[in-house]
Amino acid sequence: MAIPSRSSKFLYCMRILLSNVQKSNHILAGEGAKARLYGGVASDARAENSIFDISTSKAVDSRILGIKRSMISTSTWTVLKILQSKGFEAYLVGGCVRDLLLRRIPKDFDVITTATLKQIRKQFHRARIVGRRFPICLVHVQGSVIEISSFETVGEHVKENETVLFSQMSTSCDEKDFIRWRNCMHRDFTINSLFFDPFVNTIYDYANGMQDLRTCKVRTITPAQLSFQEDCARILRGLRIAARLHFSFSEETAEAIKNLSSSVMSLDKSRLMMEMNFMLSYGAAKSSLHLLKRFKLLDILLPFQAAYLAKQGNNQGAQDSTMLMRLFLNMDKLLACDRPSDCILWVGLLAFHLALVNNRQDALVVWTFSLLLYHGDWREAVKFARENAQMHIHFVPEISDAGATKSDDMLAEEVSYLASLIISSIDALTGTESLLKSMDRYPLSPCPGLVFISKSVGRHVAELFSVLKEDIESYTRERESLEINYKLLGKGDRNEVRFVLGKVIMDTMSSGVVQELRAVDEELVKEKHPQELMKKEKHWQEEAKDKDYHEAASKKGRGHGGVGKEKDNYHKEVAKEGKEIHKKKEKSCQKAAKEKYCHEAASKKGRRHGGVDKEKVNYHKEVAKEGKEIQQKEKSHQKASKEKKRHHEVAKEKEKHCKDSEKKEEDHCEATKENMAKCFPSSGLEQQEALQKEQEKNQAVVSKEKYRQPLSSFFE
Repeated sequence: MAIPSRSSKFLYCMRILLSNVQKSNHILAGEGAKARLYGGVASDARAENSIFDISTSKAVDSRILGIKRSMISTSTWTVLKILQSKGFEAYLVGGCVRDLLLRRIPKDFDVITTATLKQIRKQFHRARIVGRRFPICLVHVQGSVIEISSFETVGEHVKENETVLFSQMSTSCDEKDFIRWRNCMHRDFTINSLFFDPFVNTIYDYANGMQDLRTCKVRTITPAQLSFQEDCARILRGLRIAARLHFSFSEETAEAIKNLSSSVMSLDKSRLMMEMNFMLSYGAAKSSLHLLKRFKLLDILLPFQAAYLAKQGNNQGAQDSTMLMRLFLNMDKLLACDRPSDCILWVGLLAFHLALVNNRQDALVVWTFSLLLYHGDWREAVKFARENAQMHIHFVPEISDAGATKSDDMLAEEVSYLASLIISSIDALTGTESLLKSMDRYPLSPCPGLVFISKSVGRHVAELFSVLKEDIESYTRERESLEINYKLLGKGDRNEVRFVLGKVIMDTMSSGVVQELRAVDEELVKEKHPQELMKKEKHWQEEAKDKDYHEAASKKGRGHGGVGKEKDNYHKEVAKEGKEIHKKKEKSCQKAAKEKYCHEAASKKGRRHGGVDKEKVNYHKEVAKEGKEIQQKEKSHQKASKEKKRHHEVAKEKEKHCKDSEKKEEDHCEATKENMAKCFPSSGLEQQEALQKEQEKNQAVVSKEKYRQPLSSFFE
């Protein structure tokens, strides 16, 4: 391994320093430092001493965990091989190792090496060093940008805390372990502190990061209060990780975030914009907004949206049903870590929603606006919008019901006016004065006046809507395909962003329509299809009769010894099954009827939406297929019911036959008594009676054995 010679001397000196520091600092060298930390939630003792001993480190074979080299991108492999060929150690580190362990596609691959930044730059043609406090080298390889950091890059704050780190170091560790461990101790969270050497298929864990991955915990490596004071951007990074992975925070970490949430105001605006873009552009916007609100950070970063959600309700269910959350939910469905968007998409959504809150719009206008962005053709947009606008959508205060019929000219004016309102709303996202003015709507809500979206981003967002301000009827942007081009979307191509923006708004409006159609009243179903319901009611009545018959049969058969008990249990089971089948059929039939007529109504009103139409047609086909399956199941249930009824009739006949045979045997016994009285004189009366009793006893045994045959024999 290529390490500068001064490192060995430095290591030797620090090991000498180690013994003195350990003698003077018993807290860091005590039991808290040497304990194996495998808990799910940090205890109080662990919160006070978040110290990891290098002796507890683990080296795990990555192949056992299912990580293969093919999961690493080609450009990253190229960088790793070049560095290794020059004699340097190179590892994957941070979030990419975490995502590989979780079977997720990494957002990017970060490389760390023993080479210095200058040595890294010499190995690649297109490489540049960026950053002041934590400088890294950006390398352009095969169309990708790989971030490479160096073990030798240590900030000023690291040097100040060097003695603390060396007090935790084990004297038995080797040089490579120490280099990796020292770097690990200066990272943010345990799940981001893993090193992966793909050349030897080994993952190095010095802070129990894999254990926290198993328990789905986000935990700082050093005490959370100190960690966030050292770099408050870690608060936003932790929220982003928790939102994207659906992890929870350790008790200590959550408490520190609450206490230090206001410290993010000290961050540079560009850093805030970068962290917020990571939250909202990679498919986890909705969950990120929830976490920002929970920890009071939304009041600082997006105060208007925080006040809007607070007005809608305090519980998460009420907030999820708001138009703002629906917009970001539908955007999340289209994005992912490997399919991100440019920031102008979510900024455009914020501006669009802000304009609707301050200026309530007719549903027809919003439908036309979204369809115009999606289809890129005015005539098609108006045609489909008029078909959908009659369906009620409950978004308050953003949308009003479609009013009187509007002419195309009037509709064009209102859509253009909506575009101008959205452009005006951008100022509230990029300027403090406009933000404070917009907060007049919520006078009791806090507003620190912080804005982090730059004016240049605002201008790019305005370009999305400026084309709809004038001569809207001649607007045409025809597409070759209705599939999203994620490469263009990530670059911020205006036409691609408009298309996705229109789809998100259209899906949000459609979600309200679907909710209304699912609430179809049963009276409407009865009115349209009375014959089907009459058939089903008749079928249910027949099942009820079968149930009554089984109950009556069970009462009649209880006085027949063992046979009566078996029949009684059998009829009870049949009655119970009949009751359950009746309930299930009733629910399934009602559900099938509702679904069927919901989709018929939806297909009449809004089936023609380009690519959306195909999805709806396929969906209706699937519903029709499911309806056929339900009918087949009903037929099979009817057939089974008839079979059971036939079996019960056979059982009834058997029962009647048993009664007749029993009566005949009683008559036979009486006749036998009379014959024996005639045959035997009175002198032998005692013997006669004894013999008669013995015969009756034998006859009773035979009769019982006959009636104790299995119940299945009655159905043979």
